[in-house]
Amino acid sequence: MSEVYAARRTRLRDRCNAGGSAAALVSRPANVRYLAGAAPHGAVLLLGEREDLLVCAGPPEDRPIDGRRDETLGVHALPGPGGDTAVAAADLATAQGADSLAVEEHHLTVARHRAIGSVAPRLRLADLAGAVEQLRVVKDEEEISCLRIGAEIADQALGELLESILVGRTERHLALELERRLVDHGADGPAFPTSVATGPHAGRRGHRPTDRRVEEGDFLSVCLGATYRGYRCEIGRTFVIGTSPADWQIELYDLVFAAQRAGREALAPGAAFRDVDRAARQVLDSAGHGEGLQPLTGHGVGLEIDEDPQLAPSAMGKLDACVPVTVEPGVHLPGRGGVRIDDTLVVRPEADGGPELLTITTKELLAL
Repeated sequence: MSEVYAARRTRLRDRCNAGGSAAALVSRPANVRYLAGAAPHGAVLLLGEREDLLVCAGPPEDRPIDGRRDETLGVHALPGPGGDTAVAAADLATAQGADSLAVEEHHLTVARHRAIGSVAPRLRLADLAGAVEQLRVVKDEEEISCLRIGAEIADQALGELLESILVGRTERHLALELERRLVDHGADGPAFPTSVATGPHAGRRGHRPTDRRVEEGDFLSVCLGATYRGYRCEIGRTFVIGTSPADWQIELYDLVFAAQRAGREALAPGAAFRDVDRAARQVLDSAGHGEGLQPLTGHGVGLEIDEDPQLAPSAMGKLDACVPVTVEPGVHLPGRGGVRIDDTLVVRPEADGGPELLTITTKELLAL
């Protein structure tokens, strides 16, 4: 993997040099991990003129949750507590002879930015902007493999929950059980706070579990994700509690399923972000559910659960191959509940079989 991390740093250095910056300071944890293999708490990465350094608040610990550091990368540990790794990295850049430094202004606080300018007044500070995030959009096959394993873990956890007795249990209890099962099956942990929504809560995006208990006749919508070696995926499904769903539940489920299928089928290299969103949104809009729809149909996933690209009405850009995204339309009817169906897929060309579905739990409307 050392060659992979070195190649990523080279690509970023080329971008910095093209923009007139001799060195770069990466502070956003996911970006540090992408370029260095690990992101110990508080660490930053310096792409220097003579040497790249992982600047840490103390000696880096070998913790799997932080990732596995590129062993060819130099490490500079601050000599004592209370120091600022970003400020120390700027000082090191000056010592290496740099006259300019690109920083992640979207991540640094104003106070930290000022401190860098104060300790290294001769450095011309530039904005690295979202250069690393742009590099992260297209995944290599090793990254996709981590996402695939994370999806398998999430599928396992969800499948086991569906085999248990659900009536009478609270949303909060079910969410905690799902997160425990993720870890039991090998996940680093949940990719985000698990959402379990029942009855009138079902179908809400990002619903926080409450002490409401599952009842017969409820919709039950679940959204969870696993983190595996730092990479995060997600899955969302909706079920009915009881022997058979009501007519309105079947109708609403079929509608959301059709929207989700339209979004999945629109995924292809070269497809505009907004066109994927439109494919799913039009199905719901034509059925009279245009009001109150969520602001996007899906988003990228990787070292963070919400990455570029954003599949939204105003999003600019087109999909590339090997970009993992979610497709997650939903409808919530106030006071009644709703449906949300969410998959993680990898964009693939038609010659390779089209989009690769990572989350494979059935999307049939099950009565539990």
